[in-house]
Amino acid sequence: MNHVDAPPRWLLRCLQVLGAVWTSPNTLLGLVAGSAALAGGAHWHWRGQDLALVFHRVPWGKGGALTLGNVILHTGDTLDSPCLTYAHHAGLGDEAPIRIGDHERAHVYQYMVLGPLFLPLYLVFGGVSVRNRFERAADRYAQCGRGWWPFRRTAP
Repeated sequence: MNHVDAPPRWLLRCLQVLGAVWTSPNTLLGLVAGSAALAGGAHWHWRGQDLALVFHRVPWGKGGALTLGNVILHTGDTLDSPCLTYAHHAGLGDEAPIRIGDHERAHVYQYMVLGPLFLPLYLVFGGVSVRNRFERAADRYAQCGRGWWPFRRTAP
């Protein structure tokens, strides 16, 4: 088995800070949307495990969550709720439910690497759909705890 050691904690923290700064324009959009949601009864809290400020009970949308930088806008009460994968919704498989918080955490990581490039790339690759490699990667991460990067190489 090929094992790669985790980076030192200080290096991981530095990379997280750099990623948060890099994606701050997206986070600002999330903060504006979250602030508007507060007027509709939403509430917020910091969720360190997801590296995100989470707004719960956001009063718009058909359900689920939307990540903008280090902000997660969620229509429900808890990110520990189960949800179905995009492939399951599209009838492409009978996959077990995933935890919505794990799926959204993958998007936070994607934003922290791609920063302002995330939203244009997300739209180019299909927006909110099963065809979108960002959504498939987030589902994969939620299923097994790895694989959040949407541009992974396939094995030969």
